[in-house]
Amino acid sequence: MDSARSEHSERLDDSQVLTLKILIAGGFGVGKTTMVGSVSEIRPLRTEEQLSLAGAGVDDLGGVEQKTTTTVAMDFGRITIREGLSVYLFGTPGQDRFWFLWDELATGALGAVVLADTRRLTDCFPAVDFFEHRGIPFVVAVNRFAGTRDFRPEEVSRALDLETDTPVVICDARRKESGKEVLINLVEHAGRVHAARLLAEVGG
Repeated sequence: MDSARSEHSERLDDSQVLTLKILIAGGFGVGKTTMVGSVSEIRPLRTEEQLSLAGAGVDDLGGVEQKTTTTVAMDFGRITIREGLSVYLFGTPGQDRFWFLWDELATGALGAVVLADTRRLTDCFPAVDFFEHRGIPFVVAVNRFAGTRDFRPEEVSRALDLETDTPVVICDARRKESGKEVLINLVEHAGRVHAARLLAEVGG
């Protein structure tokens, strides 16, 4: 009887589970689909299509010449950060022509991860601007690629002209634990941002 009661108390029903929505954003070929797939505890939903000749004059493959597919809507996955806290992950499409989807995907999001590739750092600017202008908390996660020069987080922060409180972390989008650390950094950062805004509203 006691063991049954203990087992029941350790399980949380749906009403006790907090779910958060997080976006994984960034430029074309930066590793968004890879990160969602590596951290998701369910089989991720992907909307990838083969790159075609029609996009040859539109998509910049510089630095990602081996890429053969592209996300045309979104990637979706789920991860449990800790007991009672689950995160729904939405990977955004990277090309400009799919940006009309971003506003819809951003609705209700706690925050975002902006993946960065130091070989194509300027590709981050549209995503950074998008979240800054909408007041959505975000962290920049520098995805390490083989053969690329390492940069310190503060160097990346200066190059992207980020606010001083915007975290920059180094990650490997292929590794689950690395991706999970990025998400934990974002949840903590977003919590601080939202708490500060709430205090400002009460104080005002």
